[in-house]
Amino acid sequence: MSAQERPGKVALVTGGSRGVGAATAIFLAERGFDVAVNYREKARRAKAVIADVEAAGRRGWLAQSDLTDDDVTTAMFDRLQQQAGRIDLLVLNASGGLEAGMVEDYAMQVNMGAQTRALDLTLPLMPDGGRVVFVTSHLAHFHGEKPVYPAYEPVAASKKAGEMALRERIPELASRDIALIVVSGDLIDGSITPRLMERQSPGLI
Repeated sequence: MSAQERPGKVALVTGGSRGVGAATAIFLAERGFDVAVNYREKARRAKAVIADVEAAGRRGWLAQSDLTDDDVTTAMFDRLQQQAGRIDLLVLNASGGLEAGMVEDYAMQVNMGAQTRALDLTLPLMPDGGRVVFVTSHLAHFHGEKPVYPAYEPVAASKKAGEMALRERIPELASRDIALIVVSGDLIDGSITPRLMERQSPGLI
């Protein structure tokens, strides 16, 4: 039986078609996880990540959804239940708020509402002892304590709100030995957020 035929632990990486999410998906596959790669619209990039997951000998699934859409996201989790049967590790990497043409409260929808909804839909599929990882930025994690670039303020405030909403769930998670891990990083050269910030304020980065 090949590695791809052997069931392993399953990870779902939101925003997994590029940047940190794509690197995380491949990292997990190389360490024995089967990986579902969530993406909103970059299907070609997501398929490339799945190819790398499978090249590492693991199973991969495309998990398309705009996480701010309740019905579409619920359908995505229904498909994952049929395909993978479980989610041992949820990596909440998807975020937004700097995109042009979105509704006024989009940052809060994607950085808080979508995060807690993804957790709610994951928990029925997560065995006791699972893990939830929330990926944030220093600018968001220290929002209210440290200065924030004006262009990034809506994202920082909403990601901080998302982090706090998830932290409020710690007692519930702990009752099932599920840990919440918050990972905070600086701006990463080549990722989408610095590019969008630079587009709004040339010379900022």
